[in-house]
Amino acid sequence: MLFNRRRKLWINSPSNSNPLAFYFNKMLKFLRLTPSRIKDFLLIISLSISIYLVFFHPHTPLPLAVSAPPRSLTRRHHLLFSIASSSNSFPRRSSYIRLWYTPRDTRAVVFLDQPLSTPAGPNLPPVVVSGDTRLFPYTFKSGLRSAIRVARVVKEAVDRNETGIRWFVFGDDDTVFVVDNLVKVLSKYDHHKWYYVGSSSESYEQNVKYSFDMAFGGGGFAISYSLGKVLARVLDSCLMRYGHLYGSDSRIWACLVELGVGLTHEPGFHQVDVRGNVFGMLTAHPLSPLLSLHHLDAMEPIFPNMDKTRALEHFFKAVTADSSRILQQTVCYENFNSLTVSVAWGYAIQVYEGNQLLPDLLSLPKTFSSWKRGTRVEANFMFNTREYPRNACERPLVFYLESVVSDNNVVWSNYTRHSDGKCRRSDAIKNLKEIRVVSQKLELDIEQMMAPRRQCCEISASHDELMVIDVRKCGADELISMNV
Repeated sequence: MLFNRRRKLWINSPSNSNPLAFYFNKMLKFLRLTPSRIKDFLLIISLSISIYLVFFHPHTPLPLAVSAPPRSLTRRHHLLFSIASSSNSFPRRSSYIRLWYTPRDTRAVVFLDQPLSTPAGPNLPPVVVSGDTRLFPYTFKSGLRSAIRVARVVKEAVDRNETGIRWFVFGDDDTVFVVDNLVKVLSKYDHHKWYYVGSSSESYEQNVKYSFDMAFGGGGFAISYSLGKVLARVLDSCLMRYGHLYGSDSRIWACLVELGVGLTHEPGFHQVDVRGNVFGMLTAHPLSPLLSLHHLDAMEPIFPNMDKTRALEHFFKAVTADSSRILQQTVCYENFNSLTVSVAWGYAIQVYEGNQLLPDLLSLPKTFSSWKRGTRVEANFMFNTREYPRNACERPLVFYLESVVSDNNVVWSNYTRHSDGKCRRSDAIKNLKEIRVVSQKLELDIEQMMAPRRQCCEISASHDELMVIDVRKCGADELISMNV
């Protein structure tokens, strides 16, 4: 009895050490809750607390993933051009370098075998002499040992430790670059990652002989900064193993293969492993920005009645006006007179009598010859070709770039008729002397370059001596086709 009495006093006393139990017991007696009601009561309490936390005590949720800060845009000064040359060839080919190099905003270095007898001009890149390569083996018969020195340009360019570099670009002294296009194309790739960007040869035989997976050095190639730093550390050891290879680009490629890196193809690099008249190559350029042209000494002047250097200077007037659009092929149809017009912007326009299917015009007219000479040489190329008629009267009427003017992002380019002799032409074009093309300056962003689309054009309704063509973006479901 005494035990029970003491227990009852402990429970009913609010002054003991557990008052919460006392009042909870009183509340249960007052409400006379059954077990099911207790369960409902607890659910109500839980719901009330949840509502309070959501609406009256908000908090910032944790992010699902930590996003990396956006990359800043790649600019011209982020590229370092390394040009392989020699004391003999540099004076002859410096005019090519002047076409694309500007001291104010282009970073470039020319690597020579020995010092020049006279200083380079003020509008040329600084000149340095390459290091000694006599300790490296070279066993390729009839090859040039200078291939080792040119390969080591990669290491010597990286070891300069110039600040702010994102991409190392390599080429020869007879390579011209379209720098702004190269900046835009390389912007697609993260320079913090290992990238080896270039293109193969136009010649099937050259690719078979060397590799389909190698960037040909004359056409130029780019290596990201992060990859360049690693390649520079291991290059000399690679050169010891590959003395049997022919060229410098083969040595660079072999070392990159050992690093596990493959080639990222960009069709705008042009080795130009063809000879003669490259009209057919330039008028059917891939749907990709023009990045480079090589082997300038092996090609004829690209414009008639001009020498090689003056023709290239004339071409770069269009490059300066709208580099993204240069050589981009646009095809339109004049249905009333059954004319097909193919525009290679900034270079030449071809006017065909009759309707030509677009896929046929994308293949290259074979105006050039194979790189390797000889009567038994087969001319196999890495692109589709079509025969170019020997008879000038069977060819399309050709108009070459005369002038280009830009104002407020609108560009007018004018093309004049090239003489085709005494060929009989239809009334629609027999008096045609000039073609004027109106276009907006082509500003390509990364998404557009990742998924390029050819543009459309329209021909003015009437023309006699002057034809006007408007180039514009195609509609969503617009076809580049003739009306039948």
